[in-house]
Amino acid sequence: MFALLSGLWKFMFRKDEYYILILGLDNAGKTTYLEQSQMQFDKHYKGGQLDKITTTVGLNIGKIDRGHVRLNFWDLGGQEELQALWDKYYAESHGVIYVIDSSDSSRLDESREAFDEMLTHETLNGVPLLVLANKQDVDGCLSVDIIKETFNQSSSKIGRRDCHVQAISAKTG
Repeated sequence: MFALLSGLWKFMFRKDEYYILILGLDNAGKTTYLEQSQMQFDKHYKGGQLDKITTTVGLNIGKIDRGHVRLNFWDLGGQEELQALWDKYYAESHGVIYVIDSSDSSRLDESREAFDEMLTHETLNGVPLLVLANKQDVDGCLSVDIIKETFNQSSSKIGRRDCHVQAISAKTG
């Protein structure tokens, strides 16, 4: 009898879980974006100071509960040697957020190459993409149009999956 009631309780109050990867080059603002998102969507979250965030070595994990849905975020380090580990997380992901540092025009091509490499993996076929042009609050940053023009070279690899490019400032929310 206990097992039946326990199962009913779990069924009624379960949450659908989705896993979202946050990828991009180092210093693009991935962790700041994750912290800012958790602060805005989780009233119980007590995050750290955004100006004290350091480079991610490995992985940061975050979660946001909204109704009967739990979003689990995996913020992966973007250093070149850590990019080789990204594919270990692709099979479990339901979506990808790719963060670009709009204030660093010298690394835009490098970011597109990492983006292209990510898109070549079969396990990400059909997985929706959100591309964030971060650091739009910085003077002299690249516009979304310039970023779209550069990343348009990847359109054949994006294919028919859902993809959206959004201008943001992770620091200011």
